[in-house]
Amino acid sequence: MGEPNSSTERWADLGDLLRRLRRQADLSQRELAARAGVPQATVARIESGRAVDPRYRTVERLVRAAGGQVRFDAGPADEAHRLPAPVPHDELRDQAGRRYPAHLDVWEVREPKDWPGAWWAEWYNLPPEKWPLPLPPATYEVNREYRDRRREAEWVRASVTVRRVTGALAATSWRFVAELPDGDLVGELRAHEQSPHLLWGGEECPEKREIVIDGVLVAAWYRGLGIGRRLVEALVNELRVAGLGVVQALTQEPGTSFLLACGFQLEASRPAALKLNLTASATRWRSVSAGRPPPR
Repeated sequence: MGEPNSSTERWADLGDLLRRLRRQADLSQRELAARAGVPQATVARIESGRAVDPRYRTVERLVRAAGGQVRFDAGPADEAHRLPAPVPHDELRDQAGRRYPAHLDVWEVREPKDWPGAWWAEWYNLPPEKWPLPLPPATYEVNREYRDRRREAEWVRASVTVRRVTGALAATSWRFVAELPDGDLVGELRAHEQSPHLLWGGEECPEKREIVIDGVLVAAWYRGLGIGRRLVEALVNELRVAGLGVVQALTQEPGTSFLLACGFQLEASRPAALKLNLTASATRWRSVSAGRPPPR
């Protein structure tokens, strides 16, 4: 473990380095101890700073088991030898003053929905004074599958880009797509322009051009990550630049709640959404075709 070449890369103690390596390798203390062939208590003592002078052989085995390298030269630190990123939640402590597991994702608990242990809060809207359990300062999820999905979701939020597709569409058509860095399409919005005077009569007024949203689609796994909202925001920003002031949409739940959250308002004066159930109305249509009035 060589001397870093800048103060920002200087690590304060072996325990901090070991926690960084464990998080990078996604290993718990128990898993790292098993790989290195040392007791878990030894790992805990080193990370907490209670191991005053650990043996070199023990340190070497732990570092190598976590994917690190032991170096003695003090040369420039290249990319291959940079220190792992700090544990993001190292400043948080539980009720007993202990650090949370380095390899897990830890977040602060501000209300019951932030705490997986608050199953009672999902179905009951209780005021704080009636909460059956006190909320911890922070929490984490042990289930690795859940944690991996959470980490991937955070990566998607940070990596997805939204752009307008032009060239192959008519000037009065609008299409936006949401893509991952590899080009994988995860969301799409389509809309078209309409002239209100063609629907309601009267003189054509360029200042009253409208856009109708044909659909906002997001791949099933990527829903709930804000991609749909970003598609709508991209459309709205483009329309402001183009001078269009009204966006119309016809939808049903959950699309209605989604568009209301994006700032849309219900337009009661517009035509209603109608539905024809062909199976249930088969008798009615046969009666009409036979010249008899439909049943009431």
